[in-house]
Amino acid sequence: MPRETPYLQVADALRARITSGEWQVGDKLPSRAKFAAEYGVGQSVAQRAMERLIIEGLLEGRAGSGTYIRRPRERLRMVRSRHRESRGGSPFRADMREQGRAGTWESRSTARVPAPERIAERLAIAPGDPCVHTHYEFLADGQPVQLSESWEPMAITDGTPVVLPEMGPHAGAGVVERMRSIGVIIETAVEVPRPARATQEQANLLGISVGDLITEIERTYHDTEGRPVETADITVADVRWEIAYEIGVQHD
Repeated sequence: MPRETPYLQVADALRARITSGEWQVGDKLPSRAKFAAEYGVGQSVAQRAMERLIIEGLLEGRAGSGTYIRRPRERLRMVRSRHRESRGGSPFRADMREQGRAGTWESRSTARVPAPERIAERLAIAPGDPCVHTHYEFLADGQPVQLSESWEPMAITDGTPVVLPEMGPHAGAGVVERMRSIGVIIETAVEVPRPARATQEQANLLGISVGDLITEIERTYHDTEGRPVETADITVADVRWEIAYEIGVQHD
């Protein structure tokens, strides 16, 4: 067994045994010492493998009792739609409400951050132009759902009440509503989803393991003149959410 990832191989082996039906929902698993002996690894390796399956939702640990097979965690659907921004208020909060969950978020914004070259290209501005840079952590019933890192050119919002996304009279209203309040009408959004693997920071924030599959969405909003007015990188844990796009159909 390769030394660099023994716990992943033990986790894979246990996962295969669980999905094959060797144990049923509610069954108590053998001790980590027994698994360690069975797979020829240390108890800490066996423990780490079991912890990974707990994170995945296949197992649950009960204090003072042991580790049990749990009902597999439901993989939920996140619908991306042009209509999500026209509801008024926060699109994320509305999405979560439709699923019977309370949507909240934490954020921190920094003004006058020079735009990196890749962001400047997406916003059609010069590298180094000042932007408002905001980090978001979105939660549903207190559990992490997605991360977002957004950029807005200060040439558009500077001196207005909405320069900081989560402050002022339109705090938390969403990009479309905030921009509308200062006369900037967003007409289109372009989203490019890509598969990736979670970094240590992303894994810590999303409650998943390093290297787990994630979906990264590059989103850019454009106004009626085609000018980019905001861009963001959104990160979603693939093990918990599948992403679906709702596409409108025009009738002649």
